[in-house]
Amino acid sequence: MITLPDLPYAIDALEPALSAKTLGFHHGKHHSAYVANLNKLIDGTDLASKSLEDIILQTVNEPGKAAIFNNAAQIWNHTFYWHSMKPEGGGLPTGQLLKKINADFGSTDSCVEKLKNAALTQFGSGWAWLVVKNDKLEVIKTANADTPLAHGLKPLLAVDVWEHAYYLDFQNARGSYLDAFFKNLVNWDFGQSNLA
Repeated sequence: MITLPDLPYAIDALEPALSAKTLGFHHGKHHSAYVANLNKLIDGTDLASKSLEDIILQTVNEPGKAAIFNNAAQIWNHTFYWHSMKPEGGGLPTGQLLKKINADFGSTDSCVEKLKNAALTQFGSGWAWLVVKNDKLEVIKTANADTPLAHGLKPLLAVDVWEHAYYLDFQNARGSYLDAFFKNLVNWDFGQSNLA
């Protein structure tokens, strides 16, 4: 059985960049619904005893398993996204991550611009990701529930651009949400720990 993970901070800890109301709906309703849906779908099957990652990898592109994959991947993506933010985040990466960003993008500003562009140009619902591919950092975007795990990539950071991630605070101004994310929320330390 899959359980809903707690947020890694208090529900109001990301204010004013993201409100407690947004986190309440996003974590308490959307993330929670994916967990409930997945548990119903896998109940009584051989997937019921598997880890979330195994469920994702065993159902990606499997005929008749799209609903299981979508719910499992959304649980994983959201859990990763919560950790991609922190109270009083933003600033600059440090250590090995900073070296890698400078080597592969030229600067943190260039990396952030690529992430913002991926997030802004994702048509409809989806995600922007900083990933490692063939020992190089890349920015990718995925639609709907798709996840880098399904493509053999190592994710470092995620930005959720489903409307429920920002609509209560920013309405349709996705760009303003992204500005707030990178100025006040992004958790470069989490990216660094994933790189290590």
